[in-house]
Amino acid sequence: MSPKTQIFILGATGYIGGGVLERLLRHRTAPTSQITALVRNAAKIPLLSSTGVKTVFGTLDNVALIERQASESDVVFACADSDHVESCEAILRGLKKRYDVTGTIPIFVHTSGTDILNDNAEGMYSSDTIWDDTDLDQLMRLPDTDPHRLTDPLVIAADEDGYARTHIVLPTTIYDFATGQLVDLGIRKPRSIEIPKLTDVSITRKRAGMVGLGLNTWSNVHIDDIEELYIVLYNAILDGRAGHGREGLYFGENGESVVRAMSERIGEALVAFGVSRPGEQTPTSFDEMDYARPENEHLRAWYGSNSRCKANRARGLGWKPKHTTEDILKSIRGEVEWQLKHKTST
Repeated sequence: MSPKTQIFILGATGYIGGGVLERLLRHRTAPTSQITALVRNAAKIPLLSSTGVKTVFGTLDNVALIERQASESDVVFACADSDHVESCEAILRGLKKRYDVTGTIPIFVHTSGTDILNDNAEGMYSSDTIWDDTDLDQLMRLPDTDPHRLTDPLVIAADEDGYARTHIVLPTTIYDFATGQLVDLGIRKPRSIEIPKLTDVSITRKRAGMVGLGLNTWSNVHIDDIEELYIVLYNAILDGRAGHGREGLYFGENGESVVRAMSERIGEALVAFGVSRPGEQTPTSFDEMDYARPENEHLRAWYGSNSRCKANRARGLGWKPKHTTEDILKSIRGEVEWQLKHKTST
């Protein structure tokens, strides 16, 4: 009997990583694979074990553990903190050891994000710049000072050095509630960050808000569709069809929204649920009091920027996202309702 393919996943209990894990458990290669997850919450270990997943207990700071596990793995999916340089370096050291010992090139799928595309519009305009994941010259012009640019170049360099086949998935604004077995078991985080945070800030000020005029534009993708992208990519890797290294950057997007339109939907929901008064559904600009709150440190930079792209390389692999811009707008009322019910910050 051939040895099983060893898959190591970081971020397995998160919003993205939990979805990737769930789909790997249903993948055509599942019977011949052994999945191991890095887990920082000991209470989730028996729950994950019940699904057939092996676990190693630790955090991203346990770099020796991560390096060792990567050195024993054929495939690594990193779906945790994309800016954690030390854990990324540990994965790459481990994969190099794997290659040096076996002579077989391991696979690394790293998660980044399209906030590397953010500008400084502060909500005052929609940019004409649309990034294309097939335009290598454009992508290579991204400054190293952008978010995630501490780790992404390391991943690409590993591919160029020949000891790993590396691929980077860059999700746009992900939305809606995650579903599935891992959510039902309490293993997986069910919510995203961007819209819940915008909702939370608006609830705190009792009126929907936006940076400046809210004219900036974000590309977006439904959680189910971004999960599917990872699997479409994995299938293409296994079949030898996937670009890697510099040609292995894959945006995840299916449409885009002007931030003001999202804030307007939040405003309508706040009126409907009695948080804002009738007639106050129109969002207003955040003020210095909003920006001064410690939890809103990145509010202006994140929510006032443009981040527009096209996932042409991803679609070239056969990825067919199903959800549209109208779905992100429809999802907002549920986010507001959830936030009010649970009365918790994101």
